[in-house]
Amino acid sequence: MKDQTSPEAPRATKIPKALSIHGDTRIDDYYWLNERENEAVIQYLKSENEYKEQMMAHLKPFQDKLYQEIVARLKPDEESAPYKDNGYFYLARYEKGKEHPIYSRKKETLEANEEVMLDENELAKPHNYYNIGGRAVSPDNRLLVFGEDTVSRRIYTLRFKSLETGEMLEDTIPGVSGTAAWANDNKTIFYAAKDPTTLRTHKIYRHVLGTPVEEDVEVYSEDDPTYRAFVYKSKSRKYIIAGSHSTLSHEYRVLNADTPEGAFRIIQPREHKHEYDIAHHHDKFYIRTNLDARNFRLMVTDEFNTSKENWKEVIPHREDVLLEDMDIFEEYLVLTERQNGITQLRIRQWKGPEHYIDFGEEAYMAYVSINPDFDTDWLRIGYTSLTTPNTTYHYNMKTKELKVLKQEEVIGDFKPENYQSERLFATAGDGVKVPISLVYRKGFKKDGSQPLLLYGYGSYGHSIDPYFSSVRLSLLDRGFAFAIAHIRGGEEMGRYWYEDGKLLKKKNTFTDFIDCAEHLLALHYTSKDRLFAMGGSAGGLLMGAVVNMRPNLWKGIVAAVPFVDVITTMLDDSIPLTTGEYDEWGNPNDKQYYEYIKSYSPYDNVEAKDYPSMLVTTGLHDSQVQYWEPAKWVAKLRELKTDDNPLLLHTNMEAGHSGASGRYRRYKETALQYVFLLDLAGWVEE
Repeated sequence: MKDQTSPEAPRATKIPKALSIHGDTRIDDYYWLNERENEAVIQYLKSENEYKEQMMAHLKPFQDKLYQEIVARLKPDEESAPYKDNGYFYLARYEKGKEHPIYSRKKETLEANEEVMLDENELAKPHNYYNIGGRAVSPDNRLLVFGEDTVSRRIYTLRFKSLETGEMLEDTIPGVSGTAAWANDNKTIFYAAKDPTTLRTHKIYRHVLGTPVEEDVEVYSEDDPTYRAFVYKSKSRKYIIAGSHSTLSHEYRVLNADTPEGAFRIIQPREHKHEYDIAHHHDKFYIRTNLDARNFRLMVTDEFNTSKENWKEVIPHREDVLLEDMDIFEEYLVLTERQNGITQLRIRQWKGPEHYIDFGEEAYMAYVSINPDFDTDWLRIGYTSLTTPNTTYHYNMKTKELKVLKQEEVIGDFKPENYQSERLFATAGDGVKVPISLVYRKGFKKDGSQPLLLYGYGSYGHSIDPYFSSVRLSLLDRGFAFAIAHIRGGEEMGRYWYEDGKLLKKKNTFTDFIDCAEHLLALHYTSKDRLFAMGGSAGGLLMGAVVNMRPNLWKGIVAAVPFVDVITTMLDDSIPLTTGEYDEWGNPNDKQYYEYIKSYSPYDNVEAKDYPSMLVTTGLHDSQVQYWEPAKWVAKLRELKTDDNPLLLHTNMEAGHSGASGRYRRYKETALQYVFLLDLAGWVEE
C-alpha cells in the first residue's frame, strides 16, 4: 500500500496544552482539534481524507467491485415480516434502487389495500443525511408521530401526520430523543427533551396537539447528570411510563394513560447499583431486578403497592443463568435467559407448564422480536447463527408449532452448507475460559496460511452474539476466517463477566482479546502476518489498547469510531455520554480511577515504536464518540510511530456514529475496510 512515490502524510500542527489534575500534568499537543467550527480543523480532516484516497487509489477499482458485490446480495425489493398491532398489520419495505424504507400498514388482513404511512425516500430528498427514529400511532389509529434526524447527531425533531388525509400537522417539537408515547385521548403525547450541550435526555414533557410547543408542560426533570430520562407506553396500554437510568441504577414512574394531566407515581425509588425493569399485566407489575441477585431475578407486586418491600419472588436468582429480559402476554410470560454464553427463550404459562424453545444448534442468536399484540398464543422471534441468515418465526406458545415467517434472502450463490462454524474457548491469564465464535468457508486450512479477522467489543455488558452477515461473505469467500472474541466487559457468561471487565478491572477486556488471538495462533487458524483485528466505538478503545500492548501481534487493525481519548473525555462533563458513564469507566476526578484509566487510555499511551497497518474511521457529527478522539490519536501516532506501515484516517464529513444513512450507502465504508484488509492479506483480485 506504500511505495517510493507515496504522498507525504499530513502532519497536524502541535499546539501544546497542559492538562493538570491530582498533581499530574499531561501535555496534549492536539487538543485544539476539538474546535469543530475552526476551519483549520476541517482542513486537517480533509487533508487526511485526501491522503487516504491517494494511498488507496490503486485499490479503487477493487473497492468499487466489493461494494457492488455486497449490495448485489441484498434483495432489491425487500419487505419485512408484518406484525399486527391494534387492528393493523405493519410492515417496512424497500423498492429497487432506493436507499430508504417505506413504512405502511394494512387493515385487519394482509389482503387489504396498503396504506403508505411514510416514504422515507421522499422525506430524505432535501438532506445529505436522514434517519427516522421512533414511530407511534395514536390509539384510534388516525395519527402518526415520528422522529427525524437530518444531521446524524441523534437529535430528533418530532413531527405529526394525519393517516386519514396524509397531511403533515403544524406541530413540530425539536431537540428530542426521537420517540413519543400517546395518551389514550389521542391528542396528548409525552416525550423526552435533550440538553443541547450534553445531549442528555433530561426532561419529560407533555404536549397537546394544536398547542404551541412553548406551552408544553414539564412533567419530570432528571437533575442528576449521571442519569438519562425516557418515556414509553406499557404493552398493556394502561400506563405512560417515565424511566430514568444510569449505568447501574434504574427508576420508574407511571401515569394512567386515561388521565394524561394526572401525576406520575414512583414504582421504587432509585438506589445506587439497583437495576430493575417493569412490565404491567392486569393488576400487577412484574419486575426484573438485581436486588440481592447479581444475575437478576423476577418479582411480582400489586400495581398500587409497588415499593420493594411488597415484591414477591417468581423466578429466583441463579448463579449460572442470567435473566436478560421479559415479555408479557395475556396467557404467557416469556423470559430471555443466557447460559454459558447462549441465549435461551423460556415460555411460562400463567396457568400451566413451562418449556424452553429448542433450536437444535450449539451456537446461535435468538431473540424476542416485535410483539405488540397482548392477547395471542403466537410469539414472534428472531433467529440467526454464523451460517444461518436472520429468520423471523412465529412460535405457538401452546402447541410449540414453529412457522417461518421470513428468512433473509441472500441473492447469488450463497449456500449455508458451504460454511462451517465453531465454538472454541481460550484460557485467559487468570485461568478464565473465554468463548470464541468462528466461521469460515469449508476448505479453510488450519496450517497458519490463511487470514483471520478477530472482532471484539467488551463493554457496557453488551453481548456480541454469533450472527449471520451476508456482507461478511466477501471476506469468507476470499479465504478469511471471522472470529468473535466474547471477552469480559460483555455479559455473555453472566453478570460477573461484565463486572470483571469494567472500572478497575477494565484491562481484563484487553488481555482476554490478546489471549483469544494467541489461542487462535496456537491452533494454527492463522499466523501473525495474517492476523487482523477490528472493533468499533468502545470496541475501538479495545483496538487502541491492544495495539499499544501488543503491536507486533497484528498485521492490520480497523478501528471504527474509536473511543481512544478516555481520560480527557471522562474529565469533560460537557461532552455527551460522559457523566452517565462514570459507573462504566470510573470518574477520573477520583485519583485512583484517574491513574488506572491513564494507564490504558490509548491516546495517552502511544509510544515511539512500530505499529501495524491501521485504518481509523470517524464521523464529523458523531454524538457518541466525538470526531476529535480518532483525529488526535492518528495525529499522535503519525508523530511517534517508527514504522512505514500505512496509517489512514477516514472522516465521513456528513455523518455521525452510525455512518451514512441509507440502505446501500452505508456499505461504501464497509468496502473501504474490506479492501484495506484484503490488500494487507496479499489478496490479488483477478
